[in-house]
Amino acid sequence: MNNNKTDFAYQMVYRYLLRLTNELSAGPAARMPSLRLLARRLRVSISTVQNAYSLLEKEGRICSVPKSGYFALPNPCNDMPLEGDDVFTRFHASARRPDMFVFGADEPTLLVSLHGALLSVERDLMRHYPCQPDPRFEPFGDIELRTALAGHYTSSTEHCWHPDNVFIGPDKTGVLKTVIEALQLRDCAVLVESPCGWSILRTLQTYGIRVIEVCTDAQGGINLDELGALIQREDVKLAIVSSRMDPVRGQRMPSAQRARMAEVLNLQGVWVLENDTHGALCFEDDSSPFRDLIDPERLLVVGAFDKMIGLEAPFGYLLSRHSRALLHQQWVLRSFRLPPVRQKAIARLYASGQFDRHLRELRGCLEQRVGELASGVEQYLGDEVQFELPRGGASIWLESVHRVDTARVFNRLLEQRIVVAPGELFSVRGLHQQCLRISGSVDWGQNIESMLVIVRNALVQERLG
Repeated sequence: MNNNKTDFAYQMVYRYLLRLTNELSAGPAARMPSLRLLARRLRVSISTVQNAYSLLEKEGRICSVPKSGYFALPNPCNDMPLEGDDVFTRFHASARRPDMFVFGADEPTLLVSLHGALLSVERDLMRHYPCQPDPRFEPFGDIELRTALAGHYTSSTEHCWHPDNVFIGPDKTGVLKTVIEALQLRDCAVLVESPCGWSILRTLQTYGIRVIEVCTDAQGGINLDELGALIQREDVKLAIVSSRMDPVRGQRMPSAQRARMAEVLNLQGVWVLENDTHGALCFEDDSSPFRDLIDPERLLVVGAFDKMIGLEAPFGYLLSRHSRALLHQQWVLRSFRLPPVRQKAIARLYASGQFDRHLRELRGCLEQRVGELASGVEQYLGDEVQFELPRGGASIWLESVHRVDTARVFNRLLEQRIVVAPGELFSVRGLHQQCLRISGSVDWGQNIESMLVIVRNALVQERLG
């Protein structure tokens, strides 16, 4: 179900036709319904159907044959090889196939996005800004967006930010790579909470970094007794911690543990990179971010817009009050050239209050959908898995109560065109092999109950011993 109020009729027709083409594209070219038939069936105008068909034709999903109509084309993605033992590759190859039900993706804005409002603001800006780009290159990002972010992150006179503290990058991964280069972390040790997002883990591995995983419990807590000794023993240079909640499981660390962990990190003098990509998706906004507990001399904050605004806003950003010379040098060397109008459009969403209103709506929708999914899990998988109700985000982290081969569970579900996210995606040490993640940001027009039954059957069939 899509709640975007900015949808046009042809977009709804487009989504209907997209599902139809995905069903028909598994075989040879199949005839699509006529314009008149679809207009009557969907109660829209013929021109609306024509617009949707034209968009599908431009995307290469259908073709028009004079005097014969439209035909769905075989989708080449259906031939994408899924063989091999690399779960990461198989997961992402499967998730790109249109014939798959992607049950494990972390895309909150599939329920409610701001892409319509973003593009509307961008069109208005294009009328007022010249077509020729400004010759003055802004390597750190558009000043209007940096100012908006600085204001958004300022919570008091003690915890305030300025535009000079903000750096914009193409995406979160690009920002993380720049931080690694600026702090000269190649071949060093970095501490992460586990489970950890796969994009962070793979980026660290690309630089030969030793990833030190510290496991959190089901409620988001960490065993802190040995943390200081671990940091010293492994010579950890950087710790990556979540802002308000664990982005993989949607859990929040108890306040007392948060304070103790911050104290240990401050005493050890390591750099702390707060991951705030999901911080705004907490259902209850009653806790301060982790950054408020960290020594500002060693603090970096990384965030991104895509989990809150939508995929049309892929940019990542970094906040840092110190080490500006190192960061300036790396941003200039990388020479990120980002669309200035799109950056200004995002800034206007912040300034107008639309962003905050959207976040409230998004959180409410996510809480409802995750709650509905949790009820379905309890009903259909209750004797096979255990889980904690998430405190935010779009996903539920399931742990099998029996020993299972989750790689075989994952493969069995792929055979039935269901893609879940196996727990081993979120570790470099092979942890969480009894776990999997499913998402509430899916197409609720599908039969979710039947999908959960299929997941349950796969878990039963792959029990060990």
